[in-house]
Amino acid sequence: MILVTGGAGFLGSHLVAQLLDAGQSVRVLERPGAGVAHLPLNQIELISADIRDEYAVRKATHDCEYVYHLAADPNLWRRDRREFDSINRLGTLHVMRAALESGAKRILYTSTESILTSRSPKGGAVETLRFKASDMLGPYCLSKFLAEEEVFKMVSEGAPIVVVSPTLPVGPGDRLQTPPTRLSLAFCRGELPAFLDCQFNLIDARDVATGMIAAMEKGRPGIRYLLGAENLLLSDWLRILGRETGQPLPRWRVPYLLALLAAGISEAWADYVSGKMPLATLTGVRLTRRSMFFDPSVSLHELGLQPRSIHVAAHDAITWYRSQGWL
Repeated sequence: MILVTGGAGFLGSHLVAQLLDAGQSVRVLERPGAGVAHLPLNQIELISADIRDEYAVRKATHDCEYVYHLAADPNLWRRDRREFDSINRLGTLHVMRAALESGAKRILYTSTESILTSRSPKGGAVETLRFKASDMLGPYCLSKFLAEEEVFKMVSEGAPIVVVSPTLPVGPGDRLQTPPTRLSLAFCRGELPAFLDCQFNLIDARDVATGMIAAMEKGRPGIRYLLGAENLLLSDWLRILGRETGQPLPRWRVPYLLALLAAGISEAWADYVSGKMPLATLTGVRLTRRSMFFDPSVSLHELGLQPRSIHVAAHDAITWYRSQGWL
């Protein structure tokens, strides 16, 4: 039996589909209230539980030989900042400990590229670099960094855990609209009058799922496998989307300080008035000042992963957005 936490999410749903296609028995752990209608419920075992519930997590990992841990809060803002630590760090500890106690042969932990931006990969292979808490930007990045540190500590004690760090995933199937999808949709709808250009690495979510399976099968504990594809400026990505939709690049490029001010105001309004996700976040704006270009070639070679073109990911994403009635 294989357990996938967060199996109804963007990456998780692609992973579950590929595991089922390979003839595997799959159990999915999803938080209560999560949308799961898109999952093949007649082919999986579904457990509704919160990863902050240690007892429920123990039940979910029972009899599972392989555990893929994807469940996390991927947003850059929460009204209660403590949720980042309780979900991303403490929840990860619950899953790792329960999987080890259940005798899992292999465990995969899903980290993030956001914590790798604090130091240039030129100082060494990103697969083996280690970072400091003081380098992290905002509570989301800090929570994911602390979770990764806990995982690597377990690995040093002999735990069979493999770590993967996907870069920004794009493509079809993002039902909850993670930040990259929200931005892409706003542009495709003509609702993005201006943008703050930045660097990032993009990869199709379907290729992330394939990479996760490869890492579970042949990855080495103690290595951070970077699942990425193409380095692009935001303006490059918008031009690719524009060729699919006919949308021109927004005329205005927002200066960094103005974007930072707007994010501060937006977060303050969300914190004290609306309680809803702000239009811009301080963490998101600050990350644009750091290079998010990566060289994933070492990881891709070791895992035998050949990501598809980002142009294909863009075409398939927009086709899927239209099928959802979003465009």
